[in-house]
Amino acid sequence: MDNVVSIKDISKVYGKAQVLRNVSLDIPNGSIFGLVGRNGAGKTTLMRIITGLAEPTSGSYSISGVSSKDKEIIKVRRRMGSIIESPAVFRNLSAYDNLKLQYINLGMTSYDDIPGLLELVELNNSGKKTAGKFSLGMKQRLGIAVALCGKPDILVLDEPINGLDPQGIIQMREILIRINRERHTTILISSHILEELSKLATHYAFIDNGEILQTLSADELMNKVRKSSRLKVSSVEDLCPVFDRNDIDYKINGEDTVDIYSEISVSRTVALANEAGVEVISVAENNESLEGYFMNLVAKREGLS
Repeated sequence: MDNVVSIKDISKVYGKAQVLRNVSLDIPNGSIFGLVGRNGAGKTTLMRIITGLAEPTSGSYSISGVSSKDKEIIKVRRRMGSIIESPAVFRNLSAYDNLKLQYINLGMTSYDDIPGLLELVELNNSGKKTAGKFSLGMKQRLGIAVALCGKPDILVLDEPINGLDPQGIIQMREILIRINRERHTTILISSHILEELSKLATHYAFIDNGEILQTLSADELMNKVRKSSRLKVSSVEDLCPVFDRNDIDYKINGEDTVDIYSEISVSRTVALANEAGVEVISVAENNESLEGYFMNLVAKREGLS
């Protein structure tokens, strides 16, 4: 999978505050790339730089192979739609007229695609109701429709589910997945709610205090937080050879603790321990949450600083 956006050693300083520190990451073409971090971590600043709303203090990036230092980057950005901080919609216009105005701004003379775009974001029944009377979820979806005018290759969304109720979050998730799959649009989406982002993202970058802590695919992330059973035993050293012979997937987690990832019953586990002459002191589920995984990354970083 080719990278549609490549970021290399980007730093950003505002006055005496360094907001980004040597950020490097690649966003694969066709992916839903989740940028995960706490408020103030640098997510919005990075998105502003990619979309041309801010310049990096140092470093560079490329979009579809075109360097940010190349004059052609302006043309490439026309293939990018975005919502940074808040949707750019006109409160006194209907959803249809908001899209029509955006079409005019882009120099598009045919409005035939507008009804389909409104249907995509589930605003086809909004009629003449003005955007100022829309709910937060409707405004967010209208903002996405505006960003999709011109059929961009890349969609950049800054916290699009922030403040939405559970139904609105589900609705937004389904729309973004549909945009990605049906329109083959690469989506860069930021959020501090990892549990929700995990239901649609294919790739992740964890950012904290302006630094990238880790980048990985959805499969790699789920593998790191997969379910396990945690055994406290009398002898890890004696138990491991028996697990090896029986192809048990495990990880030593301390002098007397083993995490088992294979699907195996408690009775079978105890039987193998007995075979090794090892006493099982306790067995417990050990299911780390995605939020817990991210906070552990942050804690490790802060421990090293």
